[in-house]
Amino acid sequence: MKKLPLEIRLSAFMDGEMSRDEKEELEKLIASDPEARRILDELRHGSDVGRKAFDEVLKEPVPLALVRSIKSAQPPKSRDASPRLARPSFKLAPTGRQSLAAALILFVLGGGIGYLFGMQPADVPAATPLTPAQATMRNWLDDIAAYHRIYSRQPRHMVEMQASELDEISKWLSGTVGVKFNFPDLAADGLVFQGARMFIAGGKPVGQLIYKNLDGDVVAVCFTRTEGVANNSNFDETIKDDVSIVSWYRDGATYAVVGPSSDAMLDQIAKRVSSEI
Repeated sequence: MKKLPLEIRLSAFMDGEMSRDEKEELEKLIASDPEARRILDELRHGSDVGRKAFDEVLKEPVPLALVRSIKSAQPPKSRDASPRLARPSFKLAPTGRQSLAAALILFVLGGGIGYLFGMQPADVPAATPLTPAQATMRNWLDDIAAYHRIYSRQPRHMVEMQASELDEISKWLSGTVGVKFNFPDLAADGLVFQGARMFIAGGKPVGQLIYKNLDGDVVAVCFTRTEGVANNSNFDETIKDDVSIVSWYRDGATYAVVGPSSDAMLDQIAKRVSSEI
């Protein structure tokens, strides 16, 4: 019987998918043949690179639109079962040779993908670096998500000033943050104003108005002074693990509405805030 190419045999050797005699034969070949060792090293390197690339894909956050579409999806309507013609059962039972051929094809594909990743030239251009404005915005969003994750779980110390101190809150945050604002009325969204606080995000003071619904979910309205950024009527949605942020620019300030990523109405709340703040 004709032997398979050395690359396929070495790929099967890495995965432990061969008989004991074949394994011993390949071990002797690897020990004595530099070319076999070189191919094995490349396959191993390619496999490692391919696995790391796949792991990076798995780290990507779930898109906010997908989370909301799943949350707001309606269950399928039940319908009366209609009689159907019975179909003859069909059972797929591949032969031993077919199973072996399929397994070898999968080995070649898996090793080949990793091999191609590993053999890419070292001088491939790196990803385009972020501009200073983009880097600042990313840091700002990261800080907001981190602060919200902490403060939203503080039942007794969630705010620095209570909702009854509207005049003092307005003077304090306007003077410190440098952004004039109104207090959005979010009662139509089931949110009750709790109070305000101030924190630092992206190296700048940020004002935060905090609201809560009957379920105890916290939604915060954040704003900070931003110079040199054009107005942007688009709402940018970002997910940071369990926290969602909808942000926009206007009149020299950056605004954001922050809440749980499971809140399907966060973009609607942001639109209301944008029109009232």
